[in-house]
Amino acid sequence: MLNIVVIGYVWPEPNSSAAGQNMLSLIKSCLASDYSVTFLTAATDSEHKADLNALGVNAHSVALNCSSFNTLIARINPDVVIFDRYMTEEQFSWRVKESCPDALRVLNTEDLHSLRQARHEAVKQHGEAMNAKLNSELAQREVAAILRSDLTLVISLSEMRLLTQHYGVPSAQLHYQPLVVGKSVPSSLPFEERAHFVHIGNFRHAPNWDAVLQLKQNIWPAIKKALPKAQLHIYGAYPPKKATQLHNEKQGFLVKGWAEDVESLMTSAKVLIAPLRFGAGIKGKLLDAMRCATPSITTWVGAEGIVSTNSETLLPSYEWPGAICSTDTSNVAAIEDYVNQAVSLYTIKSEWEKASALSGQVLEAFKNQQSRQPLTERLFQLKQELNAHRGVLFMQSLLWHQTLSASKYMSQWIEAKNKNSDKTEG
Repeated sequence: MLNIVVIGYVWPEPNSSAAGQNMLSLIKSCLASDYSVTFLTAATDSEHKADLNALGVNAHSVALNCSSFNTLIARINPDVVIFDRYMTEEQFSWRVKESCPDALRVLNTEDLHSLRQARHEAVKQHGEAMNAKLNSELAQREVAAILRSDLTLVISLSEMRLLTQHYGVPSAQLHYQPLVVGKSVPSSLPFEERAHFVHIGNFRHAPNWDAVLQLKQNIWPAIKKALPKAQLHIYGAYPPKKATQLHNEKQGFLVKGWAEDVESLMTSAKVLIAPLRFGAGIKGKLLDAMRCATPSITTWVGAEGIVSTNSETLLPSYEWPGAICSTDTSNVAAIEDYVNQAVSLYTIKSEWEKASALSGQVLEAFKNQQSRQPLTERLFQLKQELNAHRGVLFMQSLLWHQTLSASKYMSQWIEAKNKNSDKTEG
């Protein structure tokens, strides 16, 4: 039995994002192995957070830049500490190392933030995420966090290849941990009983907000012209005012906001449309569409990590349950392709049924990519062999010798400043 501490960047919200689903499934897998789990976070409270206490998880708030964390983590004395995203590793790993040197340190990437940012910058500058500059300052920070950790959880096989082949991360420090796919919905509605297009995604996530803007400004007006009676229903957590202002009944562009039941809305929709121009990791909305046998229209960015993609043609190496369109939504030909694919899937029963049936096959192939060794088993094994594991990781020892000092001393300086401020006010 292992004593595990998870330090969350935010409280897990499984109904808000794929990252929330991923974190909750990670916690549940540890509990299923009879491991004890404590969840710590410095994030503000959330009304949509999962009820961790009901699962048997001890949940506590912690303070940033405060030695009280050192006292708490030493008292818990964990066997394993999982850092949720590289920012959390930067904040807390040195404290964990000082207080619990024998704890296995694990980084959960969710997705590669530096890759997502680099693609976003490439889209803003050149209009195409394939032109992303990978050797950014943020990539240095994120890869450094990966190298400092004993093990890093990677959500996508394409990101596994990037880390090993481009950044030179030893495979011994990586574990492929894709999104856990829920069960397929058995009572999926047939073609005749479905209506409208749907898009879903947390509005706080930049790729999702960009996709909504592409739909509003470029793609949906052209589809609406071809399908006058169709509607596009936009769902997502935390819709800002700038999003709700896009709602237009006449245009059939309906911003619905929070989705209480993703399966219900997905099984009643005829087509999911997700024109993602940039991003990283695995897109949970597309897996949800497949579970509900709902065809989807997306881009190579959306398909990445679910199927193999060809960097030259930007098409999947085998069929997608719907269509893969261009990320260049400013191109007239690309917009025409979106319209043609949308009209075909929306109006031709045989095309829709073909894509719907293919959903199960693609989903099954994705599930078969799972790691042969479950994460919980690997954590137990590495904990038993920790000294030998660390002994061959030269870059890990080098980085601990040379880096994080800035983060450590800045944190200590902030803590001292806060204490002096409290004394002055007192």
